[in-house]
Amino acid sequence: MSETSPKLRAVLDGIPTYKPGKPAATGGAKAYKLSSNENPYPPLPGVLESAIAAAGAFNRYPDMACTGLMNEIASRFGVPVTHVATGTGSVGVAQQLIQSTAGPGDEVIYAWRSFEAYPIVTQISGATSVKVPLNDAEVHDLDAMAAAITERTRLIFVCNPNNPTGTVVRRAELERFLDRVPENVLVVLDEAYREFIRDAEVPDGVEIYRDRPNVCVLRTFSKAYGLAGLRVGFAIAHEPVAAALRKTAVPFGVSQLAQDAAVASLRAEDELLGRVGTLVCERARVVETLTAQGWTVPETQANFVWLRLGERTLDFAAACEAAGVVVRPFPGEGMRATIGEPEANDVFLQVTKEFRKEL
Repeated sequence: MSETSPKLRAVLDGIPTYKPGKPAATGGAKAYKLSSNENPYPPLPGVLESAIAAAGAFNRYPDMACTGLMNEIASRFGVPVTHVATGTGSVGVAQQLIQSTAGPGDEVIYAWRSFEAYPIVTQISGATSVKVPLNDAEVHDLDAMAAAITERTRLIFVCNPNNPTGTVVRRAELERFLDRVPENVLVVLDEAYREFIRDAEVPDGVEIYRDRPNVCVLRTFSKAYGLAGLRVGFAIAHEPVAAALRKTAVPFGVSQLAQDAAVASLRAEDELLGRVGTLVCERARVVETLTAQGWTVPETQANFVWLRLGERTLDFAAACEAAGVVVRPFPGEGMRATIGEPEANDVFLQVTKEFRKEL
């Protein structure tokens, strides 16, 4: 950098860049996007209408306090409204959490591979990432994560289900882990895919948080609720964590359109559960077919599947794209494919069938 250029923070050097799911190609044959874990269904009943109504007031700032949405979330989950904080998707709230807890000299622990935003938001804050490898079953190694805690640890992410592997941490092991974490270390249960869980042994983070002041729960409207394009997420945490999140939020960051759409989505929960149920059935079909083809598929409780392909990852992604489906490759490691509409899943499964013959 030239000596005449503005001086930027050295902590930004070498920061990883977030890689969004590649969009499906346009033109020609129909293509399907299975790269971003989006809900393939349109907005829930009443959501589009609320968004259109809010659009008529674009000349005005949104409610900075997100009053209506905060109250709706508090009522839906049975928590005090003072325990709720909102942000631009759960990743926005995750960044607020790091800003509130960690800086230079501090450490943030998370499993790896896990959500790729964790190292980004950690490095931006100047804190140090402590990546703990997943175990052989592609699950969080909570014993190793507990052993990694030091006096410099300020925050621990537990992604449950884990993105991109879809695996889960169950109640007994999670509670044993939480018992080992010092009370002054914040544990963030990132539950972006909570609605897709069907394993009764996987706890609801909101129930865990109630008796543990150092536990924070992250949720989003981007996945099951189908509001990925509106960027709205929330956290449920005890004071003073929730208060710190509200302090670090970007003013007016959540648009009124997003707030009103999220409220309408919460009020359409019956329809939501039906759609999620359909996707869960498709998930079972995809996993069963992959297993029958000879693939080793980690048990997934999310709306995606993970295949560890190693050095063949990019070859597989290219084969998928050529067939008309876009997946999310992690070069040298593996591939994540969202559970989409049946016809998209059929194309994906045809690729896996043919590719399996080459291995």
